[in-house]
Amino acid sequence: MSKAFASADDMEEKQISFTEVGEGLYAFTAQGDPNSGVIIGDDSVMVVEAQATPRLAQKVIDCIRGVTDKPITHLALTHYHAVRVLGASAYGAPQVIMSDKARAMVVERGAEDWASEFERFPRLFQGHEEIPGLTWPTTTFSDRMTVYLGNRKVEIMHLGRAHTAGDAVIWVPDAEVMFTGDIVEYHSACYCGDGHFADWGRTLNAVAGYQPKSIAPGRGDALVGDQMVGAAIENTRDFVQSTYRPAAQVAARGGSLKDAMEAVRDACDAKFGDYAIYEHCLPFNVARAYDEARGIDTPRIWTAERDKQMWEDLQG
Repeated sequence: MSKAFASADDMEEKQISFTEVGEGLYAFTAQGDPNSGVIIGDDSVMVVEAQATPRLAQKVIDCIRGVTDKPITHLALTHYHAVRVLGASAYGAPQVIMSDKARAMVVERGAEDWASEFERFPRLFQGHEEIPGLTWPTTTFSDRMTVYLGNRKVEIMHLGRAHTAGDAVIWVPDAEVMFTGDIVEYHSACYCGDGHFADWGRTLNAVAGYQPKSIAPGRGDALVGDQMVGAAIENTRDFVQSTYRPAAQVAARGGSLKDAMEAVRDACDAKFGDYAIYEHCLPFNVARAYDEARGIDTPRIWTAERDKQMWEDLQG
């Protein structure tokens, strides 16, 4: 195992794709980096996920301006993680939407998460000096809310805990397209360090219940068509279960975190080892699975110091 975080040496520029997933709906993807979504209404635009910095956000804006000159009036953030939200200032002054729980997590751990992710992902935080501070929503919701972009209806909902406790999905009913954030991934490892393993499968069931024709996932290629959508949902389910079960078995017999890492590798390396950010996510996923299996319901806050201590413990 590397002596540095797996993403620390990943400084290679990623190729951007801007894929139409429905009429006036786009997925901005970049080879396993965090995705953004674009919803074009009659007279305005909603962006889903801000990106990590204003510099990265400008790449999303450039793609938008290639297809429409309508103003960006809404920014929907599926959760609180720094790589998703800290580029918000690039969009001007839109209505910024999060779930109530996601906002509470910014209060509780937003600064710590920023410092932690900055250490883990140096490439994504190039241009970090342009970030004015934590991103705060101007509007929050408990279970669901509706936004109209002219006549286009957009539903923003909390379907359950998964990647975080406050995950939101964005559903565009006229096109039957969903933007899932990191609840669903495609050929990218799920980051489970702040996740809820026991709930994730039920939340995936809720996503599948909408029978989306297309999904813009949190990472990986756009999912267009029933076959890709169904396969990605089940693959995400397999990843989460394959991570949790061996870690839980180790915890049940009183084994160590390092033992849990070995067990999860045995279960996951062959199936998922070539996925984007797999090596980066693995230690955080194992640590959270081990905690949840020992009854810790609320994920412990990651800090730069805790990251390093966990890494040293796993190095032995």
